[in-house]
Amino acid sequence: MAFLLLCLLAVLVSAFVFLMFSLAFFLSSRLERGAPFVPSNKKKIKNMLALLGVLQGIRAVDLGSGDGRLVVALARAGAQAHGYERNPILVFLARSRIWFAGLAEKAFIHHGSFWGADLSSFDVVVVYGISGIMRELEEKLERELQPGARIVSNTFPFPSWQPKREAEKVYLYERPPHRRAQLK
Repeated sequence: MAFLLLCLLAVLVSAFVFLMFSLAFFLSSRLERGAPFVPSNKKKIKNMLALLGVLQGIRAVDLGSGDGRLVVALARAGAQAHGYERNPILVFLARSRIWFAGLAEKAFIHHGSFWGADLSSFDVVVVYGISGIMRELEEKLERELQPGARIVSNTFPFPSWQPKREAEKVYLYERPPHRRAQLK
């Protein structure tokens, strides 16, 4: 009987700790720009990779990488793949996914917000954002990426850029020359 009570107590404490971490993340995510975790399905990932074409030897970043599935796919396609994620639970899951895939030399998850990150060294950016952040993200990418860098957005288009190609609500862009440089 005592063993059952100890097991029940362990389960309840674990559930409480999990709920507290989840609540802390939920509340902090409301204070910062971002999107909820909605994983890209296999078909969307396949479309993203097809639109991007050859990835061998390039540097790619997933903004809001969630559980790391797209970072793993980019690394398997030959890219040095990075992801930015704020949720510590998802960071742990993503790093575990990378480790189990044997890609620790090619895939990296950074715990933190991409808004403060310097993205200038990346050739490819992938994002599954929400409509409310796309204008500000467009401006950040236009400031930081080199002309010709490729950007793929899942579901939500950028407001000012015209996609080069599109496949089932996955949009491929090429970073245009600076247009807002004179405004900064």
